[in-house]
Amino acid sequence: MSYTPDNAVRAYIEGHRAAFLDDLVEWLRIPSVSADPGRAADVRRSADWLAAKLTETGFPTAEVWETDGAPAVYAEWPSGDEGAPTVLVYGHHDVQPAALEDGWHTEPFEPVVKDGRLYARGAADDKGQVFFHTLGVRAHLAATGRTAPAVNLKLLIEGEEESGSAHFPDLIRAHADRLACDAVIVSDTGMWSEDTPTVCTGMRGLTDCQIDLHGPDQDIHSGSFGGAVPNPATEAARLVAALHDEDRRVAIPGFYDGVVELTDRERELFAELPFDEKQWLRTAHSHGALGESGYTTLERIWARPTAEVNGIGGGYQGPGGKTIVPSAAQLKLSFRLVAGQDADRVQQSVRDWVESRLPEGIRHEITFWGATRPCLTPLDHPALQSVARAMGRAFGQQVRFTREGGSGPAADLQDVLGVPVLFLGISVPSDGWHAPNEKVELDLLMKGVETAAYLWGDLAEHGRAR
Repeated sequence: MSYTPDNAVRAYIEGHRAAFLDDLVEWLRIPSVSADPGRAADVRRSADWLAAKLTETGFPTAEVWETDGAPAVYAEWPSGDEGAPTVLVYGHHDVQPAALEDGWHTEPFEPVVKDGRLYARGAADDKGQVFFHTLGVRAHLAATGRTAPAVNLKLLIEGEEESGSAHFPDLIRAHADRLACDAVIVSDTGMWSEDTPTVCTGMRGLTDCQIDLHGPDQDIHSGSFGGAVPNPATEAARLVAALHDEDRRVAIPGFYDGVVELTDRERELFAELPFDEKQWLRTAHSHGALGESGYTTLERIWARPTAEVNGIGGGYQGPGGKTIVPSAAQLKLSFRLVAGQDADRVQQSVRDWVESRLPEGIRHEITFWGATRPCLTPLDHPALQSVARAMGRAFGQQVRFTREGGSGPAADLQDVLGVPVLFLGISVPSDGWHAPNEKVELDLLMKGVETAAYLWGDLAEHGRAR
């Protein structure tokens, strides 16, 4: 039997809440900052701690996987049921740098519980959201009387997410056979608010570049030569001015090839969210909203591709004037991608566009820094509906759907494993990811535990392998 009784789940969680939080606090004390080479031993200690705790939880297999950077943790617990679906949970155990002098009210690696909140670096991003799966699976077993989960459960907890996941694609390609699954659950995300539980259905991809423009072999006199030779700073400005059309659409030919457009139903669901644009602008520290014509702010940041100028420079930048034609200029551009776009094709479109717009006498180089692919799961996908039902049971209300405007390694899992990626997170915007005084709301953390406890039975019933 895969059904998980609600009362039994809640009773088990409440009975084990204190011990669960004690364990989480112990893990949060490990300063597993992957971006700091001086913390490499702590990142490894974090991986070892988690592998041992997963073994204690009941996972028959729990291993530390080496990479050329920081270690990851892998665990698996076979269901034993014939035809049971296989689910892989993704998260990360590394954290952002943090120090008291950054503006923390307490030591960031000395967790503090106050007013129903747990303050510590990693409390929400991502140790708390990884760890709720340990109590969730135990509650699932206790409530159903099973000795193994209703699904073949796997975990992959990365150690380098906060420093760019440089070795993650190679890791999952090297272990693709062991990571094979029917769906991926990413618990490294959030929801709309405490009062509005949501499930994310997709993330945008990303590719970014630097464009170096070269004109004269050195800075030259603007009176003697200006107006008669090409100026790289002027050409940089002309490229920026041509990047968008009058409707704020990206004007690079081929940029929108393959874009999966929003459905009417998705637009309706976005519109149902209690979005306060004035509050959003305050959060953005911006004095106005602006973007592609014909789309709302949420549609622009979640479901439309973009091109942004991240930096522009060239020529004299000191005090006063200096009448020169500069020898060089530079642009930094980033492109957020949506489902249907191919990063390689976008990069080639950018190269062709730049080449076509530069005059004779301007040499250029374009350097792309890799790419993250977009990912999107259709609203009617059975696994997505299982996540929404499980969260709805835990929160006792309708769950709505969002997307994420940012980018992450989830798309690598989708590409390599060829399965849908679902997002299960309980963090809220006020949790302060990457900021001083990061925290997690303890009641919401327990809702994450409860959601996980319901999810495995629901997936076993509705997502059974064919």
